[in-house]
Amino acid sequence: EWKLIDGDYVPDGTGSLTALTGGEEVLARVLYRLTARRGQFPPMPALGSRLYLLGRESVAQRPSAARLYVAEALAEEDVNVTDVQLGPAGEGRMEVTVSLEYRGTDLTITLTV
Repeated sequence: EWKLIDGDYVPDGTGSLTALTGGEEVLARVLYRLTARRGQFPPMPALGSRLYLLGRESVAQRPSAARLYVAEALAEEDVNVTDVQLGPAGEGRMEVTVSLEYRGTDLTITLTV
């Protein structure tokens, strides 16, 4: 995985790009899997998540649906999902915070859906 800042690849100063490693690399893959819409890439129909569907769930069902959608999206990653929390993000959107464990290291990522 290559490091991105504001959508641009970051040069490493030697004519190449800055590679991500360890937890940074895992978080980049996790973010991609959670934000891509599941089923939208025909060669890999299981890639992505269904988090974009949370707004269709009843308020009471959203936490369990979010946990299911996150687990489904990250099933192929070498991580353990330890927690999924939902919060308001304004304008009918939700903030999803995912806590993970990767090789003994705790990682957290937050995205808006």
